[in-house]
This record gives sequence, structure tokens and C-alpha cells, in this order.
Amino acid sequence: MINGATRVFAILGDPVAHTLSPAMHNAAFRVLGLPAVYVALRCPPPDVAGLIRALCHAGGGGNVTVPHKEAAAESVDRPEPAVERLGACNTFWGDDGATVGDNTDVPGLLAALDDLEPPPGPWLVIGTGGGARAVAGGARERGAPIAVASRSADRRRRLEDWARKLDVGIDEPERCTTIVNTTPLGLSRGDPLPLAAPPKDAVVALDMVYARGETPWTRAMRAAGLRAVDGRGMLVAQGAEALERWFPGVRAPVEVMRAAVDARLR
Repeated sequence: MINGATRVFAILGDPVAHTLSPAMHNAAFRVLGLPAVYVALRCPPPDVAGLIRALCHAGGGGNVTVPHKEAAAESVDRPEPAVERLGACNTFWGDDGATVGDNTDVPGLLAALDDLEPPPGPWLVIGTGGGARAVAGGARERGAPIAVASRSADRRRRLEDWARKLDVGIDEPERCTTIVNTTPLGLSRGDPLPLAAPPKDAVVALDMVYARGETPWTRAMRAAGLRAVDGRGMLVAQGAEALERWFPGVRAPVEVMRAAVDARLR
């Protein structure tokens, strides 16, 4: 039952019509008996800070998706170390009147990649936004260098320069064994593939985008002989990490969350 005691959580982004975060988190809230509801809010960049503040001060919190993760990092009062390090925030909540931000994309990414059993070697990051920063953060934790693929040479150079400051090595795309798509390509029908052909040494591919029947790029990478998955596993893993920050001491019902996502993507 939704009433005056219900805590409101939301995902902020543009677009958000595709997101399965509400289905996933509302399923978790129901099974845990939590007085909370989760909604999707499409918003422009200037509204991000105000919405974060309003949701947190009302007792809730939420997540941030493309293209607002970097704006969210600058909007919270108290960024956790991962946000300070990466300059990207995807999870926020309130604490004693302050807004707190964290980045659960990194543990979510690493959990999804671990399921693919990637070999040692450089990672190819497709894109240069907040998701790409999370991949660089994950590569740093695993001691892997990265290469960057972007339609903008300037944005590619800037991300490479930033990654070097993070102590992440820069390698060549053709040497990469792991590929991660961080762009929104695949959300809309008719989008071009983020990367038409994988590097010759590539073994695994992770698409942060998810879609019914998998994304075209996921299927293309598998057809090319790679172990490939779309973003549903990462969605669940980062969502579980987020829920446990919003409700300290509560264990996220991961299987319930996964079932809610899978049911929508059949």
C-alpha cells in the first residue's frame, strides 16, 4: 500500500522508458515488505541536482543512468570514494540531511564480467561517458589496461588522459581480450552496432544495454565466436548493491530481482 509513509526511489535519466529498474526494485521491495516504491523519472541535466535533493530529503533515493552520471557526481553533498575517484555517480540516498552518492556500476560490472570468465589482457571500452568511467574503474581493480573506442577523437583522448591519472594503462584496441559497450546504442531499433567486428584477440563481450531477446550487438559478438551477454546481469548486480546502501542491514533478494528482469526480457 502506498501512503504518506512510503519512501520514494527513482531512476533519473533520458531516456528512461526502457528501464527495468522499477520492475526489479519494486519486486524486491514487495518480497522484503519494505514501505517503498520505485519509479522512472525522465529529466534534463539542469533538474538532476534538485531531484536528487528532493528525493533524499523526503526519505528516499535512487539511481542515475545516461546521460546524467557525471552531473550526479557533482550534485551530491557527500560523494563516496568511488564517486570522487571516477567522477560518476549512479546511486544516491540521504543521510542526516546530506545527499550521499556512490558508484555501484563498478561492482555490478565486475560481477557480470566474472560470469564470462574473461582472460587476462586489455579491455576495449566503447564510449566515453559515465559508464566508461566505471569500466576504467573496474579495469583498475583488476589490473587491466584499457583502449578506448569513440566516434570523437577528442573525447577518446580526454578519457585516456583521465584513465592514466587513475593509474590505468592505455593499450591498443587490436590487443584487447575483453570488450564492453558503454554507449546507449541498441536502445532504439535501427541503431548501428557499437562495434561492427571484434579485435582478433577478443574473447568476451559485455553490452551494458539490455533488450528483449538480447541486443543485436550481443548476438553479433556471439556469432563472431565470443562469450557475450547483454546488460541484464550487470543491472541486477548493481541494483542489489544499491538496495543494500538504501537499506543498511538488508540483504538484497538477488534471485527475485533477476527473475523480475528476466520476465520482462523474454
